[in-house]
Amino acid sequence: MSAAPLLKVEGLKKYFPVSKGLFRRTQDFIHAVDDVSFQIMPGESLGLVGESGCGKTTTGKLLVRLLDPTDGRILFRLDEDAIQEEGVVVEDGYVDVATLKGRALKAFRRHVQMIFQDPYESMNPRLTIYDIVVEPMAVQGIGSMAEREQRVAEMLQHVGLTPPESFMFRYPHELSGGQRQRVAIARALIINPTFVVADEPTSMLDVSVRTGVMQLMQDLAEEFHISYLYITHDLAVARYMCNRIAVMYLGRIVEMAETEELLHNPLHPYTRALLSAVPIPDPTYKREVIEIRGSVSTPINPPPYCRFYNRCPIAEEGLCNVKEHPPLEDKGGGHYVACYKV
Repeated sequence: MSAAPLLKVEGLKKYFPVSKGLFRRTQDFIHAVDDVSFQIMPGESLGLVGESGCGKTTTGKLLVRLLDPTDGRILFRLDEDAIQEEGVVVEDGYVDVATLKGRALKAFRRHVQMIFQDPYESMNPRLTIYDIVVEPMAVQGIGSMAEREQRVAEMLQHVGLTPPESFMFRYPHELSGGQRQRVAIARALIINPTFVVADEPTSMLDVSVRTGVMQLMQDLAEEFHISYLYITHDLAVARYMCNRIAVMYLGRIVEMAETEELLHNPLHPYTRALLSAVPIPDPTYKREVIEIRGSVSTPINPPPYCRFYNRCPIAEEGLCNVKEHPPLEDKGGGHYVACYKV
């Protein structure tokens, strides 16, 4: 892997206003993503893990600019001539994705793509598989009709839909869930992106086909030199797919480390609770159960102190509920934790 990160996220925030009425000023905001920072190296897969509603998907959509950030920077490494637009500032080979507009944003999207969670909802049922997969090439104006058709056939072959001629002119409802997700992967990779956000791409699939799709994504990442942000709530999937794991809670990253380091030496109480909930197929194994109180706090105008305070089994009154939310600090060996008590 290159020494320079492919992607640098700095202080990323996304607040959604809560409507109070037609003529009243909005004062309440959902803090979906709140001061998130991380880096992804070329060829690396970073897993983003957490409960439903913690901000994982919102983070992914921000990185590909399906949503505009409230604050923060998304620095993506590009060749100097990759985006030639007036007003686009390139610093040391990085462009701030949050500032891109118009043709510059369209040019950026040649380098990033997203695989959505639900293969049943992310495709137009009125389009053929060929039309679905070729659309990114058509939008970006890549290739002639003959070249596009050849490229689609090659990509369907790559993702295991063979022979491609028997799939190209079928409709999504004629395919199984696993086949649809393979079509979604083909659509994401058809323009050779360098970075892909995969939003729980196997969660809607049967267990029998899940491993095959994950192996396919790994093989394609190696073949096409792709970096992933892999969003999942399943730690077993994250272990299989990712080089590093970042644990997210209520809009904040609370722990981040190399995959095996995080799974074998979890430091944040929330990470330890997540791991204690993973079933082990051994009835004789006794695992320590980490008790956490209550349920997830509201993301609307959360207090400035630690988001996990009200549920934390090791929280200290007068410290954890007085100081600002703990920063993500390196506790040694690239193991980052946001906790005053660790």
